[in-house]
Amino acid sequence: MNSDSQENKDIKEKIKELMPNEAELIEIDFEGPDVAVYVKNISFVYNDESIIKNISAAIKKRLIVRSDVKELLDEDTALKKILEIIPADAGVTEECIRFDKEFSQVYIEAMKPGLVIGKSGITLIKIITDTKWVPKVLRIPTMNSDVIKGVRQLILRENEFRKKFLTAVGKKINQPMNKSEWLKATALGGFKEVGRSCLLLETNHSKILIDCGISPEPGIKGLDTTSTENKAFPYLDNANLTINDIDAVIMTHAHMDHMGFIPYLYKFGYTGPVYATPPSRDLAALLLYDYNKLVMRTGGTPLYGEKDIKSMLTHMITRDYGEVTNITDEIKLTYHNAGHILGSGIVHLHIGEGLYNIVHTGDIKYGFTRLYDQADTKYPRIDALFIESTYGGAKNIGHDRQSSEIELMQNIKKTIDNGGKVLIPLFAVGRAQELQMVMENYITNNKEFKIDAPIYLDGMLLEASAIHTAYPEYLKMGLRHRILNNNSPFESEIFEVAKGERTEILDKGPAVILASGGMLNGGTALEYFKAFAEDPKNLLVFVGFNSAGSFGRRVQNGLTETALPGTDGKMEEVKIKMQIKTIDAFSGHSDRVQLTSFVDHLRPAARKIYTMHGEESRCEDLARFLGNRFKVESRSPMDLDTIRFK
Repeated sequence: MNSDSQENKDIKEKIKELMPNEAELIEIDFEGPDVAVYVKNISFVYNDESIIKNISAAIKKRLIVRSDVKELLDEDTALKKILEIIPADAGVTEECIRFDKEFSQVYIEAMKPGLVIGKSGITLIKIITDTKWVPKVLRIPTMNSDVIKGVRQLILRENEFRKKFLTAVGKKINQPMNKSEWLKATALGGFKEVGRSCLLLETNHSKILIDCGISPEPGIKGLDTTSTENKAFPYLDNANLTINDIDAVIMTHAHMDHMGFIPYLYKFGYTGPVYATPPSRDLAALLLYDYNKLVMRTGGTPLYGEKDIKSMLTHMITRDYGEVTNITDEIKLTYHNAGHILGSGIVHLHIGEGLYNIVHTGDIKYGFTRLYDQADTKYPRIDALFIESTYGGAKNIGHDRQSSEIELMQNIKKTIDNGGKVLIPLFAVGRAQELQMVMENYITNNKEFKIDAPIYLDGMLLEASAIHTAYPEYLKMGLRHRILNNNSPFESEIFEVAKGERTEILDKGPAVILASGGMLNGGTALEYFKAFAEDPKNLLVFVGFNSAGSFGRRVQNGLTETALPGTDGKMEEVKIKMQIKTIDAFSGHSDRVQLTSFVDHLRPAARKIYTMHGEESRCEDLARFLGNRFKVESRSPMDLDTIRFK
């Protein structure tokens, strides 16, 4: 083993001291932010749950206990034993079990993971005792998901690389803590604007990025990274920052304006970790691959290739809400529920030994949704709050949710009854699932809103819904129970999947189409828009945010005609005669009242507030309002501003 720092030696000595001799400790490794120990007698450890708990508390890190590779039962015999141990009702077959010798663990995918775990973990312990392999139980989504299959296969296939990568990260993290003399934050994107979100946090020993996205305004043609006028990506070149300076990237959630530039970092040599919640990793894979396909289909050149996206995925370290994790020797990260989309996280950072605490909201929803609990408001300490301002303007007061749902259903029914078609362009992650739940609830439970027309689902929202069913623990209790009981609203019989060339949908009678492409910058929604735009009987309903430069915003503001590429690629004139309706209550962002309520309910209160992720007037207005309301320093920085905290 390589020479260790004193900090590492102290941790190892503490483990040796607390690990019972009966466990027969063989080796201690640092794997990213975790500590892995290898023992001969793994059964002894897992039959006494206090051992791992006590050591983890003593070293203040997550402890992973694994069998020495020499003790592992051979894979064929272990497979048979595992299938004998797991109840048949769990839905586990041979194809669901894969062995990872590099980490001495076995992946078990199940429709009912609870049966694999067993009461108080008894089934898992039986597997460990009989085979010496440590199970990692994964939920099989109730809908087919090529993305989840692909990501899980990639992680397993790259296990040798992952082992080396995590070991290198672990050694870097577990250095003796350097006492920082200063702390500053530099806005590199997404300040007084929506898009390309990126914040650089620096001490004299650490540099981390919170988010690294691209702007939606350039549409789907790809981005010119050589142009000095391009506002599509963060100002990394202007921050006196090289790729190798970055210690870690923290991803708040899987929307392109927050993570779409991360693969570009790997393309140009970044080799460090990206932190995210487990569902954020899978959703990021979905959106990044889809974005590249869309760019190529429209004749553009993607920023990065499939290789760079895979590199990002294999460098990701996932963390659930509430897990405290060292990401450098002096910075601890904890994710909290943001309520925005599946797996979205508010970032709490504890820097140094009490030097400073920062809360970065990413995008938040502090209000009712059918999908997620509202954003968390309890934190250990908040010296500075960075808060999104998408709907932070004085006039951004959302409508009552219940009346908005009824308004939506009434408009749909009226259009269908009049022989028209309804198009609802949606962000595939979050808004699509929210609308499905609303429509399923009203149509299934209220005769008044039953419609005599098919409801089609089209685009990558199908894959996004499948990913939701793999992570029910991130959803509201009622929805979680429905998914666990094979009654997912995303698979309701009222929905049909659009297939083939869509000629049946386009040429036949009334229909409702939920299609991906929320801002009409691309996606399947734009194809339907071209087909439906010139018929005044048809209805387009916006239920999400349209950024200032998006095509959706232009349509929303009354655009009457435009030129769009036809099937042969040539531009065609399109007159917009269809009805246009905006219903704001379904947004995954908080309105002015909800943002204020969020700040009001923060415990402890924030000492300083900085607004971001909003159009300039909204960021400035919200900063003034919050400062006056809560009597704290409140500012609206702009891109390239640097804030000195200490």
